[in-house]
Amino acid sequence: MKKTTIGGQALLEGLLMIGPEFRATAIRKPDGEIVIDKKPQKPKGKLSRIPIVRGAVNLFSQMVIGVKALMYSAEFVDLEDGDKYEPSKLEKWLDEKFGDKIADVAIYFSVVISILFSVGLFILLPNFIANFIPIKRDSSSGVVILNLIEGAIRVGLFIGYLALVSLLKEMRRVWEYHGAEHKTIHCYEHDDELTVENVRKYTTKHPRCGTSLFFTIMIISILIFSFTGWHNVFLNALIRILLVPVVAGVSLEAIKFAVKHDNWLFKIFSAPGLMFQAFTTREPDDSQIEVAIAAFKEVIPAENGSDEWGK
Repeated sequence: MKKTTIGGQALLEGLLMIGPEFRATAIRKPDGEIVIDKKPQKPKGKLSRIPIVRGAVNLFSQMVIGVKALMYSAEFVDLEDGDKYEPSKLEKWLDEKFGDKIADVAIYFSVVISILFSVGLFILLPNFIANFIPIKRDSSSGVVILNLIEGAIRVGLFIGYLALVSLLKEMRRVWEYHGAEHKTIHCYEHDDELTVENVRKYTTKHPRCGTSLFFTIMIISILIFSFTGWHNVFLNALIRILLVPVVAGVSLEAIKFAVKHDNWLFKIFSAPGLMFQAFTTREPDDSQIEVAIAAFKEVIPAENGSDEWGK
Protein backbone atom coordinates (compact mmCIF):
# COMPACT_ATOMS: atom_id res chain seq x y z
CA MET A 1 0.00 0.00 0.00
CA LYS A 2 1.40 3.37 -0.98
CA LYS A 3 1.51 6.39 1.33
CA THR A 4 0.55 9.92 0.43
CA THR A 5 1.01 13.30 2.07
CA ILE A 6 -2.32 14.51 0.69
CA GLY A 7 -4.73 15.56 3.41
CA GLY A 8 -7.88 17.59 3.67
CA GLN A 9 -10.45 19.47 5.67
CA ALA A 10 -14.23 19.22 5.65
CA LEU A 11 -16.07 22.45 4.81
CA LEU A 12 -19.63 23.66 4.39
CA GLU A 13 -20.94 21.41 1.62
CA GLY A 14 -17.47 20.69 0.37
CA LEU A 15 -13.87 19.70 0.97
CA LEU A 16 -10.39 21.15 0.90
CA MET A 17 -7.64 18.82 -0.32
CA ILE A 18 -3.97 19.77 0.05
CA GLY A 19 -1.26 18.06 -1.99
CA PRO A 20 2.49 18.65 -2.34
CA GLU A 21 2.04 20.90 -5.40
CA PHE A 22 -1.56 22.16 -5.35
CA ARG A 23 -4.52 22.61 -3.04
CA ALA A 24 -8.11 22.42 -4.23
CA THR A 25 -11.46 23.35 -2.71
CA ALA A 26 -14.49 21.55 -4.14
CA ILE A 27 -17.97 22.81 -3.19
CA ARG A 28 -21.39 21.39 -4.05
CA LYS A 29 -23.58 24.34 -5.01
CA PRO A 30 -27.32 24.34 -4.15
CA ASP A 31 -28.12 23.57 -7.80
CA GLY A 32 -25.96 20.41 -7.64
CA GLU A 33 -22.96 21.71 -9.60
CA ILE A 34 -19.47 21.09 -8.19
CA VAL A 35 -17.23 24.15 -8.32
CA ILE A 36 -13.47 23.80 -7.82
CA ASP A 37 -10.98 26.43 -6.72
CA LYS A 38 -7.42 25.22 -7.37
CA LYS A 39 -4.29 27.05 -6.26
CA PRO A 40 -0.57 26.17 -6.30
CA GLN A 41 1.13 25.54 -2.99
CA LYS A 42 3.68 28.15 -1.97
CA PRO A 43 7.32 27.00 -2.16
CA LYS A 44 8.72 25.84 1.16
CA GLY A 45 10.94 28.39 2.89
CA LYS A 46 14.08 27.94 4.97
CA LEU A 47 12.05 27.34 8.13
CA SER A 48 10.57 24.19 6.57
CA ARG A 49 13.99 22.55 6.87
CA ILE A 50 14.38 23.19 10.61
CA PRO A 51 12.98 20.32 12.74
CA ILE A 52 10.34 21.30 15.33
CA VAL A 53 10.25 24.89 14.04
CA ARG A 54 8.77 23.69 10.74
CA GLY A 55 6.01 21.89 12.60
CA ALA A 56 4.76 25.00 14.38
CA VAL A 57 5.06 27.10 11.21
CA ASN A 58 3.26 24.52 9.07
CA LEU A 59 0.46 24.18 11.63
CA PHE A 60 -0.22 27.93 11.56
CA SER A 61 -0.02 27.97 7.76
CA GLN A 62 -2.49 25.09 7.50
CA MET A 63 -4.89 26.88 9.81
CA VAL A 64 -4.79 29.99 7.61
CA ILE A 65 -5.42 27.90 4.48
CA GLY A 66 -8.26 26.10 6.26
CA VAL A 67 -10.00 29.31 7.34
CA LYS A 68 -9.70 30.73 3.81
CA ALA A 69 -11.32 27.60 2.39
CA LEU A 70 -14.07 27.69 5.03
CA MET A 71 -14.89 31.31 4.20
CA TYR A 72 -14.92 30.42 0.50
CA SER A 73 -17.35 27.55 1.10
CA ALA A 74 -19.64 29.82 3.13
CA GLU A 75 -20.18 32.00 0.04
CA PHE A 76 -22.22 29.20 -1.55
CA VAL A 77 -24.59 28.61 1.36
CA ASP A 78 -28.11 29.83 0.56
CA LEU A 79 -29.66 32.43 2.81
CA GLU A 80 -33.03 31.30 4.13
CA ASP A 81 -36.20 32.76 2.60
CA GLY A 82 -34.17 34.66 0.01
CA ASP A 83 -33.25 37.37 2.50
CA LYS A 84 -30.52 39.71 1.43
CA TYR A 85 -27.61 40.04 3.81
CA GLU A 86 -27.17 43.47 5.34
CA PRO A 87 -23.71 44.20 6.75
CA SER A 88 -23.55 45.54 10.30
CA LYS A 89 -22.15 48.96 11.22
CA LEU A 90 -18.94 47.29 12.40
CA GLU A 91 -18.57 45.45 9.08
CA LYS A 92 -19.16 48.70 7.16
CA TRP A 93 -16.55 50.48 9.29
CA LEU A 94 -14.01 47.70 8.79
CA ASP A 95 -14.67 47.75 5.04
CA GLU A 96 -14.02 51.51 4.94
CA LYS A 97 -10.80 51.18 6.94
CA PHE A 98 -9.27 48.09 5.33
CA GLY A 99 -10.97 47.87 1.93
CA ASP A 100 -9.90 44.81 -0.07
CA LYS A 101 -7.61 43.71 2.76
CA ILE A 102 -10.54 43.09 5.11
CA ALA A 103 -10.72 39.41 4.08
CA ASP A 104 -7.08 38.82 5.05
CA VAL A 105 -7.59 40.66 8.32
CA ALA A 106 -10.62 38.51 9.11
CA ILE A 107 -8.75 35.30 8.26
CA TYR A 108 -5.74 35.99 10.47
CA PHE A 109 -7.98 37.31 13.25
CA SER A 110 -10.00 34.08 13.10
CA VAL A 111 -6.83 31.96 13.26
CA VAL A 112 -5.50 33.91 16.26
CA ILE A 113 -8.85 33.61 18.07
CA SER A 114 -8.92 29.85 17.34
CA ILE A 115 -5.42 29.44 18.77
CA LEU A 116 -6.26 31.48 21.87
CA PHE A 117 -9.45 29.47 22.41
CA SER A 118 -7.61 26.15 22.04
CA VAL A 119 -4.76 27.21 24.33
CA GLY A 120 -7.19 28.54 26.92
CA LEU A 121 -9.48 25.51 26.92
CA PHE A 122 -7.01 22.65 26.46
CA ILE A 123 -3.77 24.03 27.95
CA LEU A 124 -4.49 26.68 30.61
CA LEU A 125 -7.81 25.45 32.02
CA PRO A 126 -6.56 21.90 32.80
CA ASN A 127 -3.55 23.37 34.62
CA PHE A 128 -5.77 25.77 36.56
CA ILE A 129 -8.02 22.89 37.67
CA ALA A 130 -5.04 20.67 38.56
CA ASN A 131 -3.72 23.40 40.89
CA PHE A 132 -6.52 22.56 43.31
CA ILE A 133 -5.36 18.93 43.65
CA PRO A 134 -3.78 18.47 47.11
CA ILE A 135 -0.46 16.92 46.05
CA LYS A 136 3.01 18.02 47.20
CA ARG A 137 4.76 20.11 44.55
CA ASP A 138 8.28 19.95 46.04
CA SER A 139 9.19 16.50 44.68
CA SER A 140 9.76 15.20 41.18
CA SER A 141 7.18 12.45 41.71
CA GLY A 142 4.60 15.03 42.78
CA VAL A 143 5.27 17.12 39.67
CA VAL A 144 4.88 14.07 37.42
CA ILE A 145 1.62 13.07 39.12
CA LEU A 146 0.23 16.60 38.78
CA ASN A 147 1.14 16.68 35.09
CA LEU A 148 -0.53 13.31 34.58
CA ILE A 149 -3.67 14.62 36.28
CA GLU A 150 -3.50 17.77 34.17
CA GLY A 151 -3.16 15.61 31.06
CA ALA A 152 -6.13 13.46 32.07
CA ILE A 153 -8.24 16.60 32.54
CA ARG A 154 -7.07 17.87 29.14
CA VAL A 155 -8.08 14.61 27.43
CA GLY A 156 -11.43 14.68 29.24
CA LEU A 157 -12.13 18.22 28.07
CA PHE A 158 -11.19 17.24 24.52
CA ILE A 159 -13.55 14.28 24.54
CA GLY A 160 -16.33 16.42 26.03
CA TYR A 161 -15.76 19.11 23.41
CA LEU A 162 -15.98 16.60 20.56
CA ALA A 163 -19.11 15.05 22.05
CA LEU A 164 -20.86 18.42 22.42
CA VAL A 165 -19.93 19.62 18.92
CA SER A 166 -21.15 16.32 17.47
CA LEU A 167 -24.63 17.04 18.89
CA LEU A 168 -25.02 20.06 16.60
CA LYS A 169 -27.20 19.19 13.60
CA GLU A 170 -25.21 21.56 11.39
CA MET A 171 -22.06 19.53 12.01
CA ARG A 172 -23.47 16.23 10.77
CA ARG A 173 -22.91 17.00 7.08
CA VAL A 174 -19.45 18.39 7.87
CA TRP A 175 -18.58 15.09 9.57
CA GLU A 176 -19.97 13.24 6.53
CA TYR A 177 -17.66 15.20 4.23
CA HIS A 178 -14.85 14.41 6.67
CA GLY A 179 -15.66 10.73 6.22
CA ALA A 180 -15.68 11.16 2.42
CA GLU A 181 -12.21 12.71 2.63
CA HIS A 182 -10.80 9.73 4.55
CA LYS A 183 -12.46 7.17 2.30
CA THR A 184 -11.03 8.83 -0.81
CA ILE A 185 -7.51 8.94 0.62
CA HIS A 186 -7.76 5.25 1.57
CA CYS A 187 -8.88 4.39 -1.95
CA TYR A 188 -5.91 6.23 -3.47
CA GLU A 189 -3.45 4.67 -1.02
CA HIS A 190 -4.78 1.21 -1.92
CA ASP A 191 -4.14 2.07 -5.59
CA ASP A 192 -7.80 1.66 -6.53
CA GLU A 193 -9.42 3.73 -9.24
CA LEU A 194 -11.09 6.79 -7.75
CA THR A 195 -14.75 5.98 -8.36
CA VAL A 196 -17.72 6.37 -6.03
CA GLU A 197 -18.17 2.59 -5.89
CA ASN A 198 -14.53 1.97 -4.96
CA VAL A 199 -14.33 4.81 -2.43
CA ARG A 200 -17.54 3.76 -0.69
CA LYS A 201 -16.08 0.43 0.52
CA TYR A 202 -13.32 2.01 2.65
CA THR A 203 -13.48 3.12 6.28
CA THR A 204 -14.18 6.69 7.37
CA LYS A 205 -11.28 6.53 9.84
CA HIS A 206 -7.72 7.44 8.85
CA PRO A 207 -4.57 7.47 11.03
CA ARG A 208 -3.30 10.80 9.64
CA CYS A 209 -6.43 12.70 10.66
CA GLY A 210 -6.08 15.98 12.54
CA THR A 211 -7.86 14.34 15.46
CA SER A 212 -4.78 12.16 15.91
CA LEU A 213 -2.61 15.26 15.84
CA PHE A 214 -4.54 16.94 18.66
CA PHE A 215 -4.36 13.83 20.82
CA THR A 216 -0.60 13.55 20.16
CA ILE A 217 -0.19 17.20 21.17
CA MET A 218 -1.88 16.39 24.47
CA ILE A 219 0.42 13.44 25.17
CA ILE A 220 3.57 15.36 24.16
CA SER A 221 2.49 18.28 26.35
CA ILE A 222 2.42 15.99 29.41
CA LEU A 223 6.01 14.90 28.73
CA ILE A 224 7.36 18.40 28.05
CA PHE A 225 5.54 20.17 30.89
CA SER A 226 6.79 17.53 33.34
CA PHE A 227 10.33 18.89 32.87
CA THR A 228 9.33 22.48 33.69
CA GLY A 229 8.38 21.87 37.31
CA TRP A 230 5.19 23.00 39.03
CA HIS A 231 4.88 26.63 40.10
CA ASN A 232 2.12 29.09 40.91
CA VAL A 233 -0.81 29.29 38.51
CA PHE A 234 0.46 32.41 36.73
CA LEU A 235 4.00 31.11 36.12
CA ASN A 236 2.60 27.75 35.01
CA ALA A 237 0.36 29.56 32.53
CA LEU A 238 3.25 31.64 31.16
CA ILE A 239 5.49 28.58 30.75
CA ARG A 240 2.78 26.67 28.92
CA ILE A 241 1.96 29.55 26.58
CA LEU A 242 5.64 29.95 25.67
CA LEU A 243 6.02 26.21 25.07
CA VAL A 244 2.92 25.81 22.86
CA PRO A 245 4.96 26.20 19.60
CA VAL A 246 7.49 23.65 20.91
CA VAL A 247 4.76 21.16 21.81
CA ALA A 248 3.12 21.59 18.40
CA GLY A 249 6.45 21.24 16.58
CA VAL A 250 7.54 18.12 18.48
CA SER A 251 4.09 16.54 17.99
CA LEU A 252 4.18 17.02 14.22
CA GLU A 253 7.72 15.63 14.05
CA ALA A 254 6.60 12.57 16.06
CA ILE A 255 3.65 11.93 13.74
CA LYS A 256 5.80 12.45 10.66
CA PHE A 257 8.36 9.94 11.93
CA ALA A 258 5.69 7.42 12.89
CA VAL A 259 3.88 7.66 9.54
CA LYS A 260 7.13 7.37 7.59
CA HIS A 261 8.14 4.15 9.34
CA ASP A 262 4.64 2.66 9.75
CA ASN A 263 5.59 0.37 12.63
CA TRP A 264 4.29 -0.32 16.15
CA LEU A 265 5.02 3.30 17.09
CA PHE A 266 2.73 4.47 14.30
CA LYS A 267 -0.03 2.18 15.55
CA ILE A 268 0.32 3.58 19.09
CA PHE A 269 0.16 7.19 17.89
CA SER A 270 -2.79 6.57 15.60
CA ALA A 271 -4.93 4.37 17.88
CA PRO A 272 -6.45 7.13 20.08
CA GLY A 273 -7.11 9.35 17.07
CA LEU A 274 -8.90 6.52 15.27
CA MET A 275 -11.07 6.02 18.35
CA PHE A 276 -11.99 9.71 18.60
CA GLN A 277 -12.91 9.80 14.91
CA ALA A 278 -16.14 8.10 15.96
CA PHE A 279 -17.14 11.67 16.93
CA THR A 280 -15.74 13.53 13.92
CA THR A 281 -16.60 11.31 10.93
CA ARG A 282 -19.84 9.92 9.51
CA GLU A 283 -20.70 7.75 6.51
CA PRO A 284 -21.08 10.06 3.48
CA ASP A 285 -23.59 9.74 0.66
CA ASP A 286 -22.55 9.29 -2.98
CA SER A 287 -22.85 13.00 -3.78
CA GLN A 288 -20.39 13.85 -1.00
CA ILE A 289 -17.97 11.20 -2.21
CA GLU A 290 -18.15 12.76 -5.68
CA VAL A 291 -17.06 16.09 -4.20
CA ALA A 292 -14.17 14.44 -2.35
CA ILE A 293 -12.99 12.68 -5.51
CA ALA A 294 -13.23 15.91 -7.53
CA ALA A 295 -11.05 17.77 -5.02
CA PHE A 296 -8.57 14.91 -4.61
CA LYS A 297 -7.95 14.47 -8.34
CA GLU A 298 -6.88 18.11 -8.60
CA VAL A 299 -3.99 17.69 -6.14
CA ILE A 300 -2.52 14.34 -7.20
CA PRO A 301 1.15 15.10 -7.90
CA ALA A 302 2.68 14.71 -11.35
CA GLU A 303 4.63 11.53 -12.07
CA ASN A 304 7.93 13.24 -11.28
CA GLY A 305 6.51 15.03 -8.22
CA SER A 306 7.34 14.10 -4.65
CA ASP A 307 4.55 12.64 -2.53
CA GLU A 308 6.51 10.72 0.05
CA TRP A 309 6.69 11.20 3.80
CA GLY A 310 9.98 12.54 5.04
CA LYS A 311 10.75 14.65 1.98
